[in-house]
Amino acid sequence: MIPVTKPFLPSLATFQSYIDCIWTRQWLTNNGPLVNELELKLRTYLNLPYALYVTNGTIALQLAIKALALKGEIITTPFSFVATTSAIVWQGCKPVFVDIDEQTLNIDPSKIEAAITPRTTAILATHVFGNPCHIEAIDAIAKRYKLKVIYDAAHCFGVKYKGKSIFAYGDVSTTSFHATKLFHTIEGGGVFTQDEALLKKMTYMRNFGYSGVDTFSEIGTNAKNSEFHAAMGLCNLKYIEEILCKRKELFEFYRSSLETSDLQFQHIQSQTQFNHAYFPVIFKSESAMLNCMKQLEKVQVCCRRYFYPSLSALPYLEQIAMPICDSIAKRIMCLPMFHTLDNLERSLVVKIITKAQNPSRKRIAAKPAYSTAIAGTEMIANIN
Repeated sequence: MIPVTKPFLPSLATFQSYIDCIWTRQWLTNNGPLVNELELKLRTYLNLPYALYVTNGTIALQLAIKALALKGEIITTPFSFVATTSAIVWQGCKPVFVDIDEQTLNIDPSKIEAAITPRTTAILATHVFGNPCHIEAIDAIAKRYKLKVIYDAAHCFGVKYKGKSIFAYGDVSTTSFHATKLFHTIEGGGVFTQDEALLKKMTYMRNFGYSGVDTFSEIGTNAKNSEFHAAMGLCNLKYIEEILCKRKELFEFYRSSLETSDLQFQHIQSQTQFNHAYFPVIFKSESAMLNCMKQLEKVQVCCRRYFYPSLSALPYLEQIAMPICDSIAKRIMCLPMFHTLDNLERSLVVKIITKAQNPSRKRIAAKPAYSTAIAGTEMIANIN
């Protein structure tokens, strides 16, 4: 089987050396030395003054909303992972959806002002698949209406916009270090801000609100992460340039191989140093996408309808039509992207998609996708 993603894993010996140290210290969590080392190395790598390592990307969003004391309505995108919306609702706020740009797949800033009411307190925008939002337009609107800005940058590790880490923008940026991400700590997340006082507040909030041994300064939660997770992060950070290089090579292979197809590709914001974490393709119709997925599944190639359905269709929210997002969500599919995806496997994916786009050609033989070079050669040979 070819999955849509696999976690990058470092040398087992390297990881084991960190585990041995944890065993020796017997300090497993509660802001241990590896957590502190990871935060320091992340700040250095990203060239940012502050970084807070937390349990996951969802709690990172919840901390940001809570720390900014947001109430009422938060303008957001309907095209993102469900955590973007659920974090807003979980914190007692109301998500107000604004449709997306059909080229960038990000929230359309030209539609934001029409959604602002006296109850609006913030904009929470997602850099979809690591593609930067129209940051200048969003920030200008936020300043005009005195709104806070949170960027959900879950997919963005390694992305730079105008020469700076994408995490440098907004009042707060959050990210995910989940195992499916380009850089991961098995489970984990990050919170970034340029505001020292806000960072200090979220640091207290991360640990139940403790400001001393027996003093509390904030209402808090348990958003800490463990030494074991930090160890994986420290290992993986050593390979980050290799990971980024491999992702770019895979991305460019897919793009050049499918350039002449009828597929639509995401338009990447200018002045962006992209991380190539995902490769989404948009079909002419939902039926064409479903047919292609069916052909891929015949040989056990797993792709994902990411993101589907539109968040505006969530059952615990008032239903509202988002024409562009609704259309894109039905027609989009992400192709396999991971560090160990080999030439035969990616060639198989391209050949099946090309065949599905041209149904007059011979049908694909339904053979299992064995994870060997010989089996991969057999599968490709059966796609004429």
